[in-house]
Amino acid sequence: MGPTKALVTGARGFIGGFLLKRLLAEGYEVTALATTEPNTQYLRDMGIQVRVGDLTRPESIRGMCQGADVVFHLAARVTYWGTRKQFYDAIFEATRNLLEESAGKVGRFVYVSSFCAGGPGGGGKHYRGHKEDDPEFPTGVFYGDAKLETEKMVYGYHRDGKVAATVVRPANVIGPGSVWVDGILETMRKMPRFPIVDGGRYSASLVDVDNLVDGILLASRSEAAPGRTYHLRDDYDVTWMRYFTDLARTAGVRLRALPLPFRAAWSLGLVSDRVLAPLGIDTHISRQIVGLIGRDNDVDTSRARQELGWRTRVPYEEAMKAVAAWLERRAPSTRSVVHPAR
Repeated sequence: MGPTKALVTGARGFIGGFLLKRLLAEGYEVTALATTEPNTQYLRDMGIQVRVGDLTRPESIRGMCQGADVVFHLAARVTYWGTRKQFYDAIFEATRNLLEESAGKVGRFVYVSSFCAGGPGGGGKHYRGHKEDDPEFPTGVFYGDAKLETEKMVYGYHRDGKVAATVVRPANVIGPGSVWVDGILETMRKMPRFPIVDGGRYSASLVDVDNLVDGILLASRSEAAPGRTYHLRDDYDVTWMRYFTDLARTAGVRLRALPLPFRAAWSLGLVSDRVLAPLGIDTHISRQIVGLIGRDNDVDTSRARQELGWRTRVPYEEAMKAVAAWLERRAPSTRSVVHPAR
């Protein structure tokens, strides 16, 4: 047999870049979907085949899945604000087009969703201990709702025998290039005071990107995985306040905290989502952000550990060292790196 052939969407994104490197290291033959031709040469230099297409335009992805053994679907709108149409076009409609193209052609379909599909980041509930099969409902926060509806669609194709599908739900992913690194640091630098909901006392519910890629690959190979959903969250004992403090220290940024009670922050997020986001105004606060930071979202991960053999391989301190090294490489002359306190 030849090498396993993998198609990766979202290949130029944060998680996609780490997944590509691991697939190549393990001998996969990889095709990456790119929405535009510019800035793809580095992928070809890595030995990756590049297919240019837009998942929201079915005609542009015709034949893309032919011959693929496994599809890793990561492409999505990955941000905390926007309109319903923006989220559903980039998540739900794009996935439907990819499923149609994959039907009857691929061995495995791994959909990288988010634990927000189960509720975290939406409403005012705590989700500690939430399991994959617990009752789940739309919350009114577009990102999580789009993910939840998309998961249901993926499993519809699975039940109909069109694809053998698995859903992976990462928690808050950290690592070089993460929105929980770049986005947070940008907000710290731009805003005079950095809002921290309820004092940042709850668990940050983090997963390191390398640990996440471990789980994605295990899910693509396990005989138990088709038809199953897996939460992936590291067992770090790290609150949001500790993470923000460590990240600011690592980047050489001063953390000027603005404590916000949950209810006040939620009200601000509601105004931002319903009034300002449709106007294209980013306030750096939304209900999704408030729900992720201001509630305990340590979802249960026992299924991934028991069925996939997944575990936290990279500890928190090592994950933050990787972030520090990346920040230093990116701007060595403007920063001094201090590793996070243990």
